[in-house]
Amino acid sequence: MARTNVTFDSAGIRIAAHLFTPDTPASGLRPALVVGHPGTGVKEQTSGTYAQFMAERGFVTLAFDAAYQGESGGLPRGLEDPAQRVEDFKAAISYLTTLDEVDPDRIGLLGICASGSYSLAATGGDHRVKAVATVSTAEPARQFRLGADGTQDPAVFQTLLAAAAQARSAAARGEDAGAMTMFPETAEQAGALGGEHGIEGFEYYCTPRGLHERSAKTLAWESIDRMASNDAFHAVPLIGPRPLLQIIGERAVTAWMAVEAHQRATGPKEIHWIKGASHVDLYDKKEYIDPAVDKLTDFFTTHLTPAS
Repeated sequence: MARTNVTFDSAGIRIAAHLFTPDTPASGLRPALVVGHPGTGVKEQTSGTYAQFMAERGFVTLAFDAAYQGESGGLPRGLEDPAQRVEDFKAAISYLTTLDEVDPDRIGLLGICASGSYSLAATGGDHRVKAVATVSTAEPARQFRLGADGTQDPAVFQTLLAAAAQARSAAARGEDAGAMTMFPETAEQAGALGGEHGIEGFEYYCTPRGLHERSAKTLAWESIDRMASNDAFHAVPLIGPRPLLQIIGERAVTAWMAVEAHQRATGPKEIHWIKGASHVDLYDKKEYIDPAVDKLTDFFTTHLTPAS
């Protein structure tokens, strides 16, 4: 398997990506997958892991950094812009269609965590996608509004919106608007704020387990009010007859979001539960990733078949 550093344009922003190409010979054009990372993540973390494993299974894969994050361009840094995130997926599809080894009629999307919801929205609006799968689906707007488990006090988000409004006014005056800190200083503090899910997120992003220097530890404040009016699941019914697979850890507190997306889907759809896994376990733990990759391989092999 070969990995190549590539770039492409997404609404005027340069997107940095890793292109993975199988070593095994192909009898013709190959199927391809765009792989998106979790919120605050980068392509060198879990999305790159899945992209590599799927390339080993015979797919051309493209793992990219979202605009404003990682090695991709865009200002302000650390902006989570739902509309741009969906556009990034569509731009990645466009890039894959230019490659000589890729069959443009056999392209699928694979989104992890936040990219799970964005990949669903992108599929709904782009008929070039023939199949879509997600791992640990999370919809950032819902998570900020309602909490990871869906039970957050609405006042919490109102407080964040007030801070975002103040930051916009400060920026208009030429002042430093600051940024929203995503992680506390210790795992104990993370647990106090978010329970086991908070601890797992801290351990993945802030310790040697998954730490990467370019993963976002802060978000630009305007991310908050952009998410306030967004619903990445609104386009799920538009996926229509194209197949949808969602892989979820059976202990994931975020599972309710994947279930909601599943309920909105109108075509072939499946939820596949990974026994014993939490949301973050599916990022990097071999005992959970291996069965997830097996399921993804079966799904995309079945649904990205050559035209007869």
